Amino acid sequence: MDTFEEFDQPLGPEKSAGAIIAHAFEIYKGVFLYGIAAVLITSLVSLVVQPISGFNSADLMEEMKDGGNTFPGLWQVPGFIFYAGLSGLVSLLLTPIYVGIIYIANKYNLQEKISFSDLFIGFKQNFVNIIIYALISSVIITISAALCVLPVFFVIPLLLLGYPILLFENASFSEALSKSFSIAKDNYGTFLGTALLGFLISIAGVFLCGIGIIFTFCFYFVVMYSAYCAYCGRPRAIIPKN
Repeated sequence: MDTFEEFDQPLGPEKSAGAIIAHAFEIYKGVFLYGIAAVLITSLVSLVVQPISGFNSADLMEEMKDGGNTFPGLWQVPGFIFYAGLSGLVSLLLTPIYVGIIYIANKYNLQEKISFSDLFIGFKQNFVNIIIYALISSVIITISAALCVLPVFFVIPLLLLGYPILLFENASFSEALSKSFSIAKDNYGTFLGTALLGFLISIAGVFLCGIGIIFTFCFYFVVMYSAYCAYCGRPRAIIPKN
C-alpha cells in the first residue's frame, strides 16, 4: 500500500539531543493546540469507560477512607479488573490520535495547511500496525517498569522512532521496531538524552496544578518527529489514503 512519497534528504536538525529538542520546541509552538485537542479527546473517551465497567472511583475513595489499613487490594474491588482491562483497550485503540500529532508536525514543518481531521490519519493509514506496535511497546515498557522502574528510561530511547517510521514509511510493526532499535542502538547517547529531555518536558505540566499536563503531554510525540528528521531526513507530504 503506497501511501507516502520519497524523502527529502537530509533536511532536519543536527544529530544532537539539544538540536532535536530545540527543533521540536519550534514546531510544538505551532501545533500545541492540536496536542491539547488530542489529550481532551482521549480523556473524554476514557471517562465513558468507568460507568460502563461498573467501577466507581468515588466509592473506592470513600471505602479507603473508612476502611483504613483493612481495605482490600484494588484487584478485589468490584468492577476494577473489568475497568482496568477496558481502559487499557480503549487507550490502545486511541493511540492513532497521537500518531496524528506527528503527521500535523510534519505538515507544519512543510508549511502546509493543517485541518482538525489530520489528527485522525492514523485510523485510516497503517492502523493495524500502529495498534500492534503500541501493544508491543506497552508490554516492553511494563516489563521494564516491573524491574525496579529504572530500566524504563533505558528502553524508551529504543522506541523513539517507531511511530514516525510507521507513519512516513508505511512500515509493518516489526520493521518499525527493528529500524527504531537499530538506529537508536548505534546512536544511543543522543537518543537517551533526547528521550529523557522530551519525557521530562512532556510531564512537566503535572507540576502546574496537574491540569498543565494537557498543554505539555504531546510534546514527546513532536520530539519523535524531530528525531526522525535528524536521522532519517524530513519526509515529504504524505498522500492520505481515502
